Amino acid sequence: MTRSTPIPNTVTLHLPFRIVRRGGRKEMQLPEGAAQLRRMDNTLVKALARAFRWKRMLETGEFATIADLAKREGIAAPYLTRTMRLTQLAPDLVESILDGSQPSGLNLEALRSTLPMAWSEQRTALSTPLD
Repeated sequence: MTRSTPIPNTVTLHLPFRIVRRGGRKEMQLPEGAAQLRRMDNTLVKALARAFRWKRMLETGEFATIADLAKREGIAAPYLTRTMRLTQLAPDLVESILDGSQPSGLNLEALRSTLPMAWSEQRTALSTPLD
């Protein structure tokens, strides 16, 4: 049996994408409308875990001040304070980070900046839709 057209040795695929930095690592970003599997951003998840752990340590009286806690953790107090702001995020934003469905542009530096206290304003500031 013979084939009418030969099978090529090389196949070239053209896929539109761009490389973006996300949480300190590079990630492939597909064009709008393309189905994307979201992965958890380990940097954001770790920061959330630390923030809530530090909050609990202060609330239980394990440490009296942020300065004491920062000294024990071996970090600067301003860094600890900025990271602890994550405990004031809207619950749906925390959930989206934990399940990997946060907006693609959301990163730790954006979350550690000064955010509004009102959850609706946080969503607007972070450009996330209201569920």
